[in-house]
Amino acid sequence: MTISMEATASLDQGPPDDAVDLLAMMLRIRMFEDKVMDLFSQNLVRGSTHLCQGQEAVTVGVCSTLRPVDTMTCTYRGHGAVIAKGAALDACFGELLGRVGGLCRGKGGSMHFADFSVGAIGSNAIVGAHLPITVGAALASSYVGDDRVAVSFFGDGATNIGAFHEALNLAAIWKLPAVFVIENNQYGEYSPLRATTPIDRLARRADSYGIPGVLVDGNDVAAVRSVAQSAVQRARAGDGPTLIEADTYRQVGHSRSDPATYRPAGELDRWLAKDPILLLEQSMLARWSEADLDAVRQAAQHDVDVALETALAMPEPPLDELAKDVWA
Repeated sequence: MTISMEATASLDQGPPDDAVDLLAMMLRIRMFEDKVMDLFSQNLVRGSTHLCQGQEAVTVGVCSTLRPVDTMTCTYRGHGAVIAKGAALDACFGELLGRVGGLCRGKGGSMHFADFSVGAIGSNAIVGAHLPITVGAALASSYVGDDRVAVSFFGDGATNIGAFHEALNLAAIWKLPAVFVIENNQYGEYSPLRATTPIDRLARRADSYGIPGVLVDGNDVAAVRSVAQSAVQRARAGDGPTLIEADTYRQVGHSRSDPATYRPAGELDRWLAKDPILLLEQSMLARWSEADLDAVRQAAQHDVDVALETALAMPEPPLDELAKDVWA
C-alpha cells in the first residue's frame, strides 16, 4: 500500500494564520445546517435533506486551497461544500425553501445545489454520479490548456460504485488535473464501512490506478488543507490526480428521517470530543482569547440569521417558471 503526501501542517502544531477565516466558514456551515434542521421540522424544506454537521473541516480545508474558477462537485450532503466554495448563504436558504432567489431558482432543492459563478457545478442525488462530471471538467481544463483544477467530494459508499473506478481510471491514464476527496464519515447510509467494504483504508484504492493515495484526519482543518494544497499543486503542474481519504463523522443521521439508532453506544460521544470546530477553537486559544472566538461565533450567527430572513422574504417562483430550464 502506498499512502503518500502526508500533512505538513496540523492543529497539533498550532493554529494557522488565517484560523479566524477558517473558523468563521466552518461556523457558518454548522449554523446553516442547524437552521435547516429547524426549517425541516417546520415543513418548510421541500423534500428530504441530508446534513453535514461534523464534516466541516473537510470541505473548508479543501476549498480554502481553490480559486473561484476551479470546479467542485459534491453529493446530496453538499450544503457545506457549496458554501465553502463561496455560494451566498441567502441563495442557499432560498433554494431549500423553493424560492425564486435560490441558487437554482428554487427548482433543485436540498440535493441539487449549484452555483457556477463560484465553480460549484453541481450536487448530485445519485451516489457517485458526479465523479465522471469532475473528470469531464478536468478534461476540459486539460484540453483548453488552462490550470483549473476539478475537485470532487464523495462519501465512503461511493468508492464501491462503478463510476468511482471509471472516473479514477480515466483521470489517471489521461493525467487530468483532478482531486478526489473521500469524506469517510464511517457510514454508507445506514451501513458501517466494515459491512460493505473489504478494506479498512479507502486511500489504498489509489494503488489500482497508479496515483497517490492520502489519508488525513478529516477533523483537523489544517491537516486537510495541507494535503489538499499538495494535491492541488500537483494537479495544476500537470502531474495528474490524487485520491484523499479524510476520516470524519456525520453527527446526525443519514437524512432527517433517520434517528441513527444503529450507532454503537458511545460512538457519537467519542466523535463529538473530536468535533472539528471544537478542535480548531481549542488550538486558537493559544493566540486568541475566548472573547475573540465568541465574536467570531456571533458574527457567523448574524450572517446566517440575516441570510435566512432574506430568503424567507423571497417570492416563490411564478407558475410560468415551471417549464423553464426543464428538458423533456
